[in-house]
Amino acid sequence: MEPLNNESIEFLLNHPKTGQVTSDVNIETIERRSFSPKKIKIFSSSHTNIKACPEYKFTGDKEAQRLLPDIIHNTVQRIIAGDGKNETASEAFKVCRNIGVFFSGGPAPGGHNVIAGLYDEIKKYNPESKLFGFLSGPDGLLESKYVEITQSLVDAYRNMGGFSMIKTGRTKIDTEHKMERCLKTCMDLGLDSLVVIGGDDSNTNAAFLAQKFNSTGIKVIGVPKTIDGDIQVKTDAKEILCAVSFGFHTAARAFSQNISNLATDASSDIKYWHICKVMGRVASHLTLECAFQTHANISFIGEELADYTDYQRIEKAKKEGTIDYTAYGMTLRHLSRLICDIIVRRAAIGKNFGVMILPEGILEFINEIQVFIIKLNTIIAEYNHIHDIDFHTSFPTLTAKLEYLRRLTRGMKDKEKFSIWNLRDDDLFNQLPSFFQDGLLIERDTHGNFQFSQVKTENIIMDMVKEYLSILKEQGQYKVGIERSYYRSIMENSKFIPDKFATVLFVNPDDKYLLIKEAIISMKTLKQELINAELITLDDNVPEPIALIFKKSEPQFKTQTHFYGYDGRGSDPTYFDCNYTYNLGVTAFHLTANGATGQMAAIRNLEKKFDKWEPIGVPIAKLMHIEERKGKLELVIEKSLVDLDSNAFKIFKALREDWLAADVKKDRYRRPGPVRFTGSAEEDRPITLLLNSI
Repeated sequence: MEPLNNESIEFLLNHPKTGQVTSDVNIETIERRSFSPKKIKIFSSSHTNIKACPEYKFTGDKEAQRLLPDIIHNTVQRIIAGDGKNETASEAFKVCRNIGVFFSGGPAPGGHNVIAGLYDEIKKYNPESKLFGFLSGPDGLLESKYVEITQSLVDAYRNMGGFSMIKTGRTKIDTEHKMERCLKTCMDLGLDSLVVIGGDDSNTNAAFLAQKFNSTGIKVIGVPKTIDGDIQVKTDAKEILCAVSFGFHTAARAFSQNISNLATDASSDIKYWHICKVMGRVASHLTLECAFQTHANISFIGEELADYTDYQRIEKAKKEGTIDYTAYGMTLRHLSRLICDIIVRRAAIGKNFGVMILPEGILEFINEIQVFIIKLNTIIAEYNHIHDIDFHTSFPTLTAKLEYLRRLTRGMKDKEKFSIWNLRDDDLFNQLPSFFQDGLLIERDTHGNFQFSQVKTENIIMDMVKEYLSILKEQGQYKVGIERSYYRSIMENSKFIPDKFATVLFVNPDDKYLLIKEAIISMKTLKQELINAELITLDDNVPEPIALIFKKSEPQFKTQTHFYGYDGRGSDPTYFDCNYTYNLGVTAFHLTANGATGQMAAIRNLEKKFDKWEPIGVPIAKLMHIEERKGKLELVIEKSLVDLDSNAFKIFKALREDWLAADVKKDRYRRPGPVRFTGSAEEDRPITLLLNSI
């Protein structure tokens, strides 16, 4: 083929169609940028006021009272419409302001709309007001690296995913020196307020910054962000003030679209189990939402596993006059057995395929693994505290780390004191696969958390499942059911009488799906059964159609593993998240304009229709408690787990047997469809929120 000359290339590159289809900006992007989110009605007034709501009560932490004395007495604040006749108040809202904002932690869909809502509201009241975006998260604040956010910059990112506008980072503002640097940056810019968009740790930073800045008059407001959905605010009386953090719905929908595609693939190719691990290190909210969105055959909620009780073991121990402490909490072995039971049940009715969803942090809910994690976290933290070089630098290889643990056990044998790592721990740990040992000893994140996303959780569990399925196969308990009409057709086409052989071959000859008898586990045992029934002689071969039926009943357990996390958090936001985040940005402005500080911007009644949404400020200090981080006790915001008494979980529990579909009925997979931001078919809130509003 002759190469194109320069004139041909120029013609192709300059053609309108080429420019249209290869442009960085497509029709979807144009429509997203031009979409205008809905705005809560209160924000249409000339100005707003805030009303203290002391009726919402929280049990405060003594350490929070000690460290955050200036903001610990904050109450929930409701934003209400101001008196339109009060010109003084209206004019006060129009003063020129300088506000700073930064992202903190991993991206979540909708972050750009928080900035858009904040920017639009600032400019609405005074076009001379300025919004400064600190670059790369907290580092930008620490190093005074920022950009003035302009109309053109905001317009380029409206309703778009990611945190690309000003980037993000994970640096903790956790020392007095860092606090001073942040204060200097804010003072040099003449900031009136600072908005921190992030998760639980980032809002913890916001609380400490509010305390530090309080005497200067600079206000600090947090905005709840995390796709994990584990920032939820409930009062002592269980009143819901913030039902979910932003980004959760979009991530769940993005994951669910992919999982739904796998369900379609599984039921088409009928040979794979698709094992889907979704983000959620501490809580299983994403798994629960994805279960409702897709109706996957199996979805494990970590919080339920942690709450598991084996009543059969308890009864057995009672009869023996003992106490079986292993009856409380799920073990890895038991979990693998539960999965095997489900796989065997589906295979028996011809469905040797399916879709399973696991939360990223499922191992944290397994007692034996949690003990290892706690002990290893402590060992690593203590080593780092004592030595100048950190643990992972000192022991870069798995062999070196294991040798250090062995030295700990040998050293403690000679000392009359309690050892956090004993001989039993060492023996059990050495029984684990090397890749799992390596995973448990992996470097912790910047907050001292075990990095579940870096460990092949799904491989650990499925290796145990495969091992036990092999045993069940050898015992004749794991077989693929043969559809009776297929069996009869094969036999009759080969001139054999189906009923004559059925009672010899199958345990259930009258059912729709036929199961080969447990004793028949090979061609040799099959032949023996036929000889014993006098259907063939010793010199005969197994008839071809019967051999074909037997081979079809032999299961081949094949898996495909998938991890969903980074793709979902980078997705463009759903209609729900577009509206939610825009109003969070507007709420943040009105809180600061009314003099609030140390508050988290939130929207109450998210589980209801949009006209019921209510902007509020939640006192961050009252959400905090003491938690161990990197071997130290620190004041942080408590994460919210899946509530096993919630409507959503109860409904999931009632429906999961139907979704398992271990019967002759069709699988009940649901198609959530792609993420959209407009259209009559687009859902206006997460399914779990909708169910919990009943």
